[in-house]
Amino acid sequence: MDLDVVRDVSRAVSAAHLFIYLVPEAAEEAAELGVTDRGRAYLAFRSAAMGAVPWQVTLAAFYNFSPRAVRAMAGVWDAAPPARWQAARLRTAGRAMRRVGVRLTEDHLAEARSLIDPVVAGADHAGKVLAAANASVALPPDPLAALWQQITVAREWRGDAHLTVLADNGLGPCDCLVLHTATGRLLTALARATRQWDDEEWNAATARLVARGWLDSRSVLTDAGSAARERIETETDEHCAALWAPIGNAGAQRLASLIAPIADAFAAPGAR
Repeated sequence: MDLDVVRDVSRAVSAAHLFIYLVPEAAEEAAELGVTDRGRAYLAFRSAAMGAVPWQVTLAAFYNFSPRAVRAMAGVWDAAPPARWQAARLRTAGRAMRRVGVRLTEDHLAEARSLIDPVVAGADHAGKVLAAANASVALPPDPLAALWQQITVAREWRGDAHLTVLADNGLGPCDCLVLHTATGRLLTALARATRQWDDEEWNAATARLVARGWLDSRSVLTDAGSAARERIETETDEHCAALWAPIGNAGAQRLASLIAPIADAFAAPGAR
């Protein structure tokens, strides 16, 4: 597999998956299950495929969240069991895509499934907890939601692989988040608000990255830090090459093209 193709299809998959965390339908479905806090709902929706796991398991799978952030999900399975959260998540996907007018013809849906299905079926899920959990979810009759669920498996597979690479590079949960925000691709205020690392933890992680030469004394990304971040992404791509091997470079490029209308629809003005 061409690693540039692996990177491109991974970005397309991530973009097609992302809307689920931002759309109003998610809050509506969560409220129907008795949870109105957005953070708790996110944790429940994303971890539901794993079943009624304690919050500590979700923390391990999500990696860059602080324990205090994930501990807040305690009790969500009392509000509703994981199967109901998963069903609500799939309804959210279908409702939201139809609201914004995702333009995928029946032929394009069928072709996209002909490409993503063998990727999911052939995936080695060893060490890929969230991917394996999502691969076990029964696909709904809604063709748009079913495609989105298969996309989710691929998205979580890369995420699981990325955590292995982060650990191999000695980047702990808070450290990797500080490094990510230093690239400018994630707002620090958003990262701090959602992951809930306190000042002492954030400053300690920053100091560790300064000691490695990846941030300077002003917490600005250095050339060495930028190179390290790119190396980590490349190592993740190398892990993911095997995932896309069943459809090869041409199939991966075609899938990226076919699912692009999902992200495009949600990027349109006023879509969310």
